Amino acid sequence: MKASQLKQFALLAEFTEEEREILVDLLEERSLPDGKSAFREGAESEGLVLLAEGRLKLKSKRTGAVVGVVEAPAHLGAASLFAFGKREVTALADGGATVHLLPRAGLPRLADDAPRAAFRLAEAVAAELAGLARNGLDVLSEHDLGETK
Repeated sequence: MKASQLKQFALLAEFTEEEREILVDLLEERSLPDGKSAFREGAESEGLVLLAEGRLKLKSKRTGAVVGVVEAPAHLGAASLFAFGKREVTALADGGATVHLLPRAGLPRLADDAPRAAFRLAEAVAAELAGLARNGLDVLSEHDLGETK
């Protein structure tokens, strides 16, 4: 992946060209044929996944169904850079895909080589998580699920 291609990912939009150059050196590319998993439900999350080409079907063992589809450019698992945990779904290539992994171990290297970029990444992940929390609260308030009796 070229550094300029990282601009397409909203999470990395604030990075400078120099910061993107440093980041691209930390990425691990994986080509996924149709049906191959980018990650599996229940497996330890290993880092941020950037979907550069193609699409991924997200399947849940709990429901036995496809719970979503993600199309490039997209990212998954940003919080796993900062917190250990298990993947909540299995992500399967739908017709083939290319992903790039920023492993959790790459974050300290990024902080050493480009502290401003590491901060921008942490800030973007925090903003994304805050937005998800707000959306969850909106759903609760719409259905009066947050009230106790």
